[in-house]
Amino acid sequence: MTRIAIDGGQSALRLRVLPSRRTGNGPGYTHGPDAVSNLLEAIRAAASEAGLTDAVEVVALGLTGYPQAHGAAERFAADVGEVLNADEVRLTQDMVTAHAGALPDGYGVVVAAGTGLVCLAVDRDGTWRKLDGHGYLFGDAGSAFAIGRAGLVAVQRARDGRGPVTKLADTALDPVALYRSSTLVDDVARFAPEVLRCAAEGDPVALDLLVRAAGDIAETIGAAVAQLAGEGPVPVACVGGLFDGAGEQLLTPVREALPSRAKLTPAAGNSLDGAERLATGPAGTYADLIITHRRARPR
Repeated sequence: MTRIAIDGGQSALRLRVLPSRRTGNGPGYTHGPDAVSNLLEAIRAAASEAGLTDAVEVVALGLTGYPQAHGAAERFAADVGEVLNADEVRLTQDMVTAHAGALPDGYGVVVAAGTGLVCLAVDRDGTWRKLDGHGYLFGDAGSAFAIGRAGLVAVQRARDGRGPVTKLADTALDPVALYRSSTLVDDVARFAPEVLRCAAEGDPVALDLLVRAAGDIAETIGAAVAQLAGEGPVPVACVGGLFDGAGEQLLTPVREALPSRAKLTPAAGNSLDGAERLATGPAGTYADLIITHRRARPR
């Protein structure tokens, strides 16, 4: 029977049908009172684009907007089962699917950075620790949102004469106008590539913002590595759209700021690959991090 893997981020939701590997996309996570219903609609849209018509045996999904309220995850998993006509739903946070995709052995640290940023450390005995992922207001240090926001602050400071001159201020964007946007977080994050571009061109303000972001990411990694037992090296994978776009421009200063135990390792796969792994195999070390809903069968 058909199985489904879903990676739901803040910028987009991606769905993969197995074993055919057809794909579909839906809108990313949006903050607000309609967040859960919007997620279900995004899943429905992605399934339609992928041409899903068959009943589904198992669907595994990792979400940025994982429902946090008591009982909400269980209810959401049941709703996903109804939307996709699935016998079993395995629901978890996007940090878990990122880890499962990047480090197949299940040991080490994964930082997933796109619009937001979250880090998951998993020890050899299966114990785990989540770091950051506290959202755009109170966390996500080093994320695309954090970089974009810092860049837009620099734009306003330069335009006001309160801060140094910077190429960032050449943008036609009016940061204040973003307050009216229904996709504010995503819009701010989309300014991060401009910060990276100006940094690559030698703009000192943008370069400083890049180094600060790298320091924040390295700090999170260092704290994660410190949670793991032993003194030996710890594999660390950096995944997500921010790292995909920045590459060594960001990884080099991150690497330079890391503690000696942390060893940057190329990711074996992405979050959608991790969701596929959870849809097709045992939960393994992630069992405590997954909510499983099974549809009641008529007797």
